[in-house]
Amino acid sequence: MADDGRNDSTDNTMGTAPESAGLSRRRALWGLAAAGGSALALGAGVGTARAAGGRGSGRVTTYVLVHGTHSAGAFWSAIGRELALRGHRVVAVDQPLHGAEEFVPQAYQTQDPAALATEPSPVAALTLDDFERRVTDAVRRAARLGGPVVLVGHSMGGLSVSRVADAVPELLAHICYMAAFCPSRSMPSLNDCAASPEGQHSISPLEQVIGDPGKLGVLRLNWRTSSRRDLAVFKEMICADRTDAEFLRVLGGMQTDESMTAYEGRAVGRAGTWGRIPRTYLRFGKDRTIAPELQDRMIAEADQLTPGNRFTVHNLPGAGHLGPSDPARVTDLLHGLSR
Repeated sequence: MADDGRNDSTDNTMGTAPESAGLSRRRALWGLAAAGGSALALGAGVGTARAAGGRGSGRVTTYVLVHGTHSAGAFWSAIGRELALRGHRVVAVDQPLHGAEEFVPQAYQTQDPAALATEPSPVAALTLDDFERRVTDAVRRAARLGGPVVLVGHSMGGLSVSRVADAVPELLAHICYMAAFCPSRSMPSLNDCAASPEGQHSISPLEQVIGDPGKLGVLRLNWRTSSRRDLAVFKEMICADRTDAEFLRVLGGMQTDESMTAYEGRAVGRAGTWGRIPRTYLRFGKDRTIAPELQDRMIAEADQLTPGNRFTVHNLPGAGHLGPSDPARVTDLLHGLSR
């Protein structure tokens, strides 16, 4: 495993959740370790940018990019644009009821706190199987174009990477986790990863959850809040390394609801399928959402499962959960996966 100075980048100052929180609220917030979307552009269900090689060129690499929780395919706008300009096809996936299909509670639009705490959400019915099917479909369509397919997931998108790599390993040339969840046998779900001792170094906005996640079936957050306290927590969680102007742009692209069921879904890669695909981890050393300690544990446990095919790790010690403001470093690393 490559090591670019990981021991120098760990942030040990991150807070933990209060012990007094109720179980359903706590389990919902564990899922927040996957939060982080960026309002960089308008998304589409499966948006594709084709390189000059076009259909059937055979050697054009297709990148299938998967967003995290409360996010959308638009998260990948800047990185996807740069990859396309370097001659690759790019598919930024919107998961069901995200992005172009986003569910927006009426009470969120009107900023009615009481109604927002109880308004039902269709997102509650979504499962990790639904997310897997959406991404697998994109991978299959990309593979039919010819050329290698690289599957990349950010944050909660790592669950889909693991699931899809198990389902269609023969279609994937490389998989990449960008500050993303990579569950293991000891931590089989996102909730299990985030509830681990390492996950407790992450920030959990307990007081910002809207309604009862156990009753709503979703983790609901009011990103449009005018509360300075709440905004400070959100910024520290996902944008601590960004300017206030950047933070406001990010908030514009965040979605209120994410499925509790998906947080609990099992997503453990198997050695004979997922474990045979070359894999890379982009480790963000100042991540306040998926703590560096948790990233390290997930990497280590994956490597224990397949010691003959270990993660190649690239450390970005100054990056928060969304990655560097300048997408060039990430783009360079992803571009290198096509070689």
